[in-house]
Amino acid sequence: MASRGPSLPRITDVAALAGVSTSTASKALNDTGQLRPETRERVRRAAEQLGFTPDSRGRALSSGRSFTVGLITTDSSGRFSIPIMLGAEDALSAGEMALVLCDTRDDPLRESHYLKSLVSRRVDGIIVTGRRTEPRPPIDVPIPVVYAFSASTNPEDTSVMVDDHGGASSTVQHLLALGRRRIAHISGPSTHRSALTRAAATVETAGDALVGEPLHGEWSERWGRHAVDVLLRTAPDVDAISCGSDQIARGVCDRLRELGRAVPEDIAVTGYDNWSVMALASRPPLTTVDLELEQLGRRTAHLLLDAISGTPAPGVHSLPTRLIPRESTLGT
Repeated sequence: MASRGPSLPRITDVAALAGVSTSTASKALNDTGQLRPETRERVRRAAEQLGFTPDSRGRALSSGRSFTVGLITTDSSGRFSIPIMLGAEDALSAGEMALVLCDTRDDPLRESHYLKSLVSRRVDGIIVTGRRTEPRPPIDVPIPVVYAFSASTNPEDTSVMVDDHGGASSTVQHLLALGRRRIAHISGPSTHRSALTRAAATVETAGDALVGEPLHGEWSERWGRHAVDVLLRTAPDVDAISCGSDQIARGVCDRLRELGRAVPEDIAVTGYDNWSVMALASRPPLTTVDLELEQLGRRTAHLLLDAISGTPAPGVHSLPTRLIPRESTLGT
């Protein structure tokens, strides 16, 4: 007679190893009930030690939840939504929850279709995000929703935003601390909220060190190169340029090099976004602002989990950015 392999660990085994009742072990693994954090952690360690994996179908049936979350985005390129998604997955995976990504491609009909599909699949909640920081109309669904990067126009909704004002201010403070006293600002379209916010913060923080008015154009290297020519015609003695994006900053650096202006010896340059494709490939690498989008995704997921559990936190939650100094201001 063939011998039987070892039996799979059961929740009763987890409870015994953790020194708790079976019901307590179940609550700890399902993130339900009122338990002390140390109890939950002890149960999870026991489950990990035994290799215990909860049955998601049984868990869903017993709790009335699907343990899935939808993420609706208008950011087809993934430039902003992918880091947010990764951060959200980090937070959700701790509770063994899955995330379903839906790209609307800026199509309201497609968004409506995805929302109906997610609700019919009984997802526990929805994260809504996009590629711009302009507030967007709220969605109407009978489940918890949290907005990330693009806030809801309804102040009673929960939204998580990047502190763009603080991020832009930090680049100017950095330049001033380095002794720069003729600072110009080149940014994206004046119709974009993020460009206006970053420009306003630059003007406010630079004070008398500001050269001229902020220059607005495309979010592109081409605009960065052209803006340098426009700037130097009226302010040839500029000694620092803060830019509203890494793409613009890379174009600025390229044009300054073509004109024989050394970066940062003659003119220091800062970017914004910490988009590695641009910031690290620039010559020299860019001092820039990291939006901390993965952290934003984690915070958004935690707020959604709180809302799912019945404790929502309405209003706009603003998260700090992080300045990353590199050779475009510090030199080699």
